Amino acid sequence: MDNFHGAKIALFLGTQLLVYQRDDKATIPFPGKWDLPGGGREGNETAMECVLREVQEEFGIVLLPSCVHWTRQYPSRNHSGSYFMVGTLTDRESAAIQFGDEGQQWRFMALAEFLSHEHAVPRLQQRLRDYLAGEPSL
Repeated sequence: MDNFHGAKIALFLGTQLLVYQRDDKATIPFPGKWDLPGGGREGNETAMECVLREVQEEFGIVLLPSCVHWTRQYPSRNHSGSYFMVGTLTDRESAAIQFGDEGQQWRFMALAEFLSHEHAVPRLQQRLRDYLAGEPSL
C-alpha cells in the first residue's frame, strides 16, 4: 500500500458530485477536462493524507478521514499505482469551499452527467462505475 503516486476522491453532496474543470494547458494531463479532487503524493504521506491535503489545497476545506467510505488501489503501467476514494460532504463543508488556483471553475454535477460527459476524465468515470458496481473496497 505504500507504493503509489497519487489519490483522487469522488465527493458527494447528496446526489451531486464535486468536480472542477482542469486548466486548458497542453503541458498537463487531460487539459480542460472535468476532474475530481486529488493529486500527487508528497513525501511519505499515506493515500488518505494525500487526498485530504489535496482537497484542502484545491477547495479550501478540511475533511476528516471518516468522510471516506470506499477506497481502492489501481495499478498503473507507468507508475506505482494510485488510489481512488469515495466520500461525502456535509452542507457546512460545501458552504466553506474556496476554490484554489488550479483549474478554471468548479461546480456540483449530477453523477449521471459526470459519467456520460464527453469532457470528463475517462479513467475517473470508469472508477466511479467500479464503485457503483460494488467492486470491493480496501
